[in-house]
Amino acid sequence: MRNLPFLFLALFAIAERRPARVVAAQTGPADVFAVVRTQSGSVSGLRSGGSGGVDSGGGVVHIFKGIPYAAPPVGELRWNAPRPVVPWTGVRKCESFGPSPMQAKPAVYWAYTTEFLIPEKPISEDCLYLNVWTGAKKPGDKLPVLVFIYGGGFIGGGSAIPVYDGEAMARKGVVFVSINYRVGIFGFLCHPWLGAESGNGVSGNYGLLDQIAALRWVKENIAAFGGDAANVTIAGESAGAISVSCLVASPLAKGLFRRAIGESGAAVSRGFTSPVLLKEAEQTGQAITTQLKVADLTALREISAEQLQAAGFFRGPVIDGDVLPAPVDELFRKHEINPCDLLTGWNEDDYFLYGAPQTAVQFRQQVQQQYGAMADSILHFYPAPDDATALRSQQRLNRDILFGVQNYPWVNWQMADPAHHVYLYRFRRRVPATGELAQYGAFHGGEIVYAYGNLAILHRPWEAADHRLAETMSNYWVNFARTGDPNGNRLPQWPAYSVSSASTMILDEQPHAAAMPDKDALDFLLRIANQ
Repeated sequence: MRNLPFLFLALFAIAERRPARVVAAQTGPADVFAVVRTQSGSVSGLRSGGSGGVDSGGGVVHIFKGIPYAAPPVGELRWNAPRPVVPWTGVRKCESFGPSPMQAKPAVYWAYTTEFLIPEKPISEDCLYLNVWTGAKKPGDKLPVLVFIYGGGFIGGGSAIPVYDGEAMARKGVVFVSINYRVGIFGFLCHPWLGAESGNGVSGNYGLLDQIAALRWVKENIAAFGGDAANVTIAGESAGAISVSCLVASPLAKGLFRRAIGESGAAVSRGFTSPVLLKEAEQTGQAITTQLKVADLTALREISAEQLQAAGFFRGPVIDGDVLPAPVDELFRKHEINPCDLLTGWNEDDYFLYGAPQTAVQFRQQVQQQYGAMADSILHFYPAPDDATALRSQQRLNRDILFGVQNYPWVNWQMADPAHHVYLYRFRRRVPATGELAQYGAFHGGEIVYAYGNLAILHRPWEAADHRLAETMSNYWVNFARTGDPNGNRLPQWPAYSVSSASTMILDEQPHAAAMPDKDALDFLLRIANQ
């Protein structure tokens, strides 16, 4: 169970708006964001709404896409911590997304239609770019900032995915930032050669270092876009949420954010989908170099990106002694983490079952083989008297192993700091769909277009209840980013979490608070995980 693959943590995410035509930012004294000066150089972007555009509510939103936050990680910088951008002169046009990180060609699968996929091109190692949406009136507005980190199992994803659009959140008063980071073999390869080169024996976690570099860019530059560098929320879904939990635990991210949102993913429970130790990750890296038949690091860096991508590397964050100085659960237990408010949860149908489902007989046999003396207890919480019930139990068990036993203990560990707010949710709205897509219900990543107000971007047969829920959820997310408390705007009351009450906000057609569903089953799974 320790090595349940990160591949199950396929990502996706973010924001609702009516489609608006965007035009190049206009120059002139009336538009203070026509050109923005960053520490590396000046940038211009696009504007949506107001004069020259289609106003979709909330005034003008300025959009800057493809701002470099670090030097291209190519050549000698492949498998190195991100380096500073070389400053430029003149005004850099930032009107289109930078290349997505190197990964496999996007393809529709499961519930994930093209709105959840990166563009087919460009895809490149040269990928360290970020994007900013701001509805600020002037640089001194000090709006709350939300930095979104995509999922994709640490092998895919990118900020150019359509459902990650940030305009709707900008219209609600948040400066929205989405970032790229390296994935797959380019973002997480560990190898003794790389450790020797580093001087301290450390390798891997380049993708997490990218995220930290992007947060440093935000701290140094976001005021120029009207954001408050002292009020930053990091948010992510799936592998992005795992990243958020790692950043909460990383001493290198200290002082770079104030709040955290983790949607369907975390790395705080050892024994399931937690990061591995460096030595174990190095063994995977050595197997890759043997497969590629390279003799040294120089030869490894000379291999084309395409050939490296084809090697089939699969590994996520690692306990390297630097970015993550100890197992994440240990850092949380000792409360050696970055203090922050937390909003987290997972979805009712957060499961990934591949192949034909097991019959009731097959499921009971599999549970007996895997859990031995604990099998009867597992079957008590996940019964299989008939095939239909067995199927639902398989789905629930898969969901709870992948997500429940991570996000649930996260809120409990975070409660050790009474100075900060903690909120838990369960997303239960079955995302409307037709045909084959209808079977996936409240699927992994399905909450994102609601939470970030982007129903218009995902082509589904939305109902009035969906628009109400999207308005409610996006207001919760904005309020949390602003103050650390999702409540306000005459929203249904979301009580703060406590260990004794385990109060959970149920996000469905009628959002309401309730005791956490499946708590007894999750407590049992956590006892197994911690043995």
